[in-house]
Amino acid sequence: MDKFRLFPAQASTSAHEVDTLFLVLTLISLFFIAVIFLPILFFCIKYRRGSPADRSNPSNDSNIVEFGWTTLPTLMGLAIFTWGALDYFRIERRPANAIEVQVVGKQWMWKVQHAQGKREINALHIPVDRIVALTLISQDVIHSFFVPAFRVKQDVVPGKYTSQWFKPTLPGEYHIFCSQYCGTQHAQMIGRVVVMQPRAYENWLKTGEQTESIVRAGERLFHERGCSGCHALNSQFHAPLLQGLYRNPVPLADGTVVTADDQYLRDSILQPAKQISAGYENIMPSFTGHLSEEEIMELIAYVKAIGKQEPESQ
Repeated sequence: MDKFRLFPAQASTSAHEVDTLFLVLTLISLFFIAVIFLPILFFCIKYRRGSPADRSNPSNDSNIVEFGWTTLPTLMGLAIFTWGALDYFRIERRPANAIEVQVVGKQWMWKVQHAQGKREINALHIPVDRIVALTLISQDVIHSFFVPAFRVKQDVVPGKYTSQWFKPTLPGEYHIFCSQYCGTQHAQMIGRVVVMQPRAYENWLKTGEQTESIVRAGERLFHERGCSGCHALNSQFHAPLLQGLYRNPVPLADGTVVTADDQYLRDSILQPAKQISAGYENIMPSFTGHLSEEEIMELIAYVKAIGKQEPESQ
């Protein structure tokens, strides 16, 4: 992992696409250097002071040349833009059926939790040839999760969930860097991705102290924090039911409609007055300062799990 490489290993499905686009951009840049700067250098020498070069400057207009140096760069720019946009949208679309991993950035470490409950610090163990989807958030300042071998980089922002996915193709260990300056020990915020064979990964999940899954931990928090007292079917408080909520539209009291995604669930826990559901009063207390980022993620994982169920009739 620590060997010097001019280019990092191509260890994910995205790496080849990103490198190909980068190579084409480099070749185009070299082409324009050749057709622009080399003639400039030539004419600087030819028409230097004291040279016997002809300076009569005869007229030699060419519409073909004028049209060519305007049209060709424009078409090349549009082609590269389209190519890059297609790669970008493909990379940004999070595939289904991915291995879910939660990542919290903190000065100066990466805190990782797998869906099965397994936790890591500055390390991420994943199986080869499987899609892995990360949900990322910062506990303090802006960080950036960067794996050069996978050619992926995603800003990690406080108060907002971001996501990143990749499909590793080569077993081995690869660097994780924070590519956003985040304080005095920024350069030491280094981790590693360990890409394993599927069976070795399953065995690794079973090692060490056995922990409850994220959903189970979220269910425990849901009852311990009193959420079930308001959001249950027969609750004495008039609060929205959570079954069938996730990824569905939610009408708000101000007349707008939002989608109940991860960010909406987080804001509803920490800032319940921000988006009040239509037909309900603002009676929910804020849990700001009472839950860690890991606990919020666990609670959201449970709400997502029951949010995919069919709602019960009242």
